[in-house]
Amino acid sequence: MTLTNRDIVELTAWRRKLHQHPEISNEEEKTASEVVDFLADTGPDNVLTGLGGHGVAAVYESGKAGPTVLFRSELDALPIEELSGVSHSSLVPGKSHMCGHDGHTAILAALGRQFGRERPARGRVVLMFQPAEETGNGAAGVVADPRFSEIAPDFAFSLHNLPGVPFGEVRIKPGVVNCASRGMRILLEGKTAHSSMPETGVSPMMAVSQLMPALPALGHGTFADDDFSMVTVTHALMGEAVFGIAPGNAEVWATLRTRRDERMADLCAAAQALATRIAGEHRLSARYDYHEIFVASVNAPDAVEHLQRALDEEGVPRTEEALPMRASEDFGVFGHNASSAMFFLGAGERYPALHNPDYDFPDDLIPIGSRIFMRTARNLLG
Repeated sequence: MTLTNRDIVELTAWRRKLHQHPEISNEEEKTASEVVDFLADTGPDNVLTGLGGHGVAAVYESGKAGPTVLFRSELDALPIEELSGVSHSSLVPGKSHMCGHDGHTAILAALGRQFGRERPARGRVVLMFQPAEETGNGAAGVVADPRFSEIAPDFAFSLHNLPGVPFGEVRIKPGVVNCASRGMRILLEGKTAHSSMPETGVSPMMAVSQLMPALPALGHGTFADDDFSMVTVTHALMGEAVFGIAPGNAEVWATLRTRRDERMADLCAAAQALATRIAGEHRLSARYDYHEIFVASVNAPDAVEHLQRALDEEGVPRTEEALPMRASEDFGVFGHNASSAMFFLGAGERYPALHNPDYDFPDDLIPIGSRIFMRTARNLLG
């Protein structure tokens, strides 16, 4: 169940190649093709491409009855200019792998190497290379794809590297591990006017100034509470960038966040009611739309037990510290129809944070992550 030294060298080189050629969410066509090509020598029994966009699923069959076990990684990069200074830095201006999805992809490719040499004794393994995690539509698109029924899993597992946690240590717990969130855009419409006669128009200025503090005030509880909710204003835009026109329209963007999916509907309703009331007070119309919708990621207890057993057998230290996380993650969608769990693998206590421009995935996590996943698979499938 171990990788050879040559495997590790080749997987590291491939990870760095992916790092140099990042593609952001919903644009991962070449990255998906790289995955298919790299896995070709492992002889998967079936390869599905174009799943939910640019998703790739590689299937390794035992030929015998048993559960379907899915391991998932992400393909997409971020619209961030890299400042890491590493020799394999991004060659694409304004785009980079600042979340480590290139490393997660290499970990799954390592499983492909090993299952290419020895298939599971029963059931089958699905390596799911998912697109568009960063925008929240990737997992939902994969699961909604009619072909996903061909590989529907009984168990689904994923990992994410986590700077700030000692290198090689794991954070894992049953229950909620990532919050639900969605982006809300509020569009206010009034009427423009000459800037010398603002009284002849209907300006959104006062409404925007009221919404900025009022939206965050909708937050409730502390993060330790199950009914926790949080609103963060992320962007505002009003009128045109000129001096001669009093504004007639505005946008306010906010991220809504809850620990539980059930609380999200209440928070959306409260935010809409607030914006409608404030808009009405200033003779404005208000419209709303939602973007980057993430459901909560909830670890199933039995799936967590399988991962914990693998961690203990491989001698990887684990705790529940730092969980759940406020950040969102779309892996939770896989848990709607399978027993699923995700863990977080320490990248180092003083390592650059995710989405920082100087971040680069630690290559030494590739054998650790693949070892944990392989032990989990062999325990379930032999």
